[in-house]
Amino acid sequence: SREDLNEVEEKSKDIIKFTTEKLSIDEVSQLVISPLCGALSLFVGTTRNNFEGKKVISLEYEAYLPMAENEIRKICSDIRQKWPVKHIAVFHRLGLVPVSEASIIIAVSSAHRASSLQAVSYAIDTLKAKVPIWKK
Repeated sequence: SREDLNEVEEKSKDIIKFTTEKLSIDEVSQLVISPLCGALSLFVGTTRNNFEGKKVISLEYEAYLPMAENEIRKICSDIRQKWPVKHIAVFHRLGLVPVSEASIIIAVSSAHRASSLQAVSYAIDTLKAKVPIWKK
């Protein structure tokens, strides 16, 4: 049927979003789920209640947006060169992020788990090293 053909031809997506709104693990997961994939891997970074022995109530994030988005697009492109993944979503919260709330969610879908697990790990490590996002 035509519907089956659409699933086979499903175009890969890179979804990047910066927002001051609370991040939803479910929303980000739904964006990368695919009938072609047996794996969905997630990394969720949250604000912890301490930093170098000091109590933390919240962290504030800011980003140089045009450059941050370009760098994340490059990371997505690098991931696609290294692993056979289907969809990639990177959501980063800006502004105040209270303790225990997510500041970043990275989700990757792939046919098999090894690819998406490795891709998510690469994405967060590379993002932390290269993307102009600052904690205040």
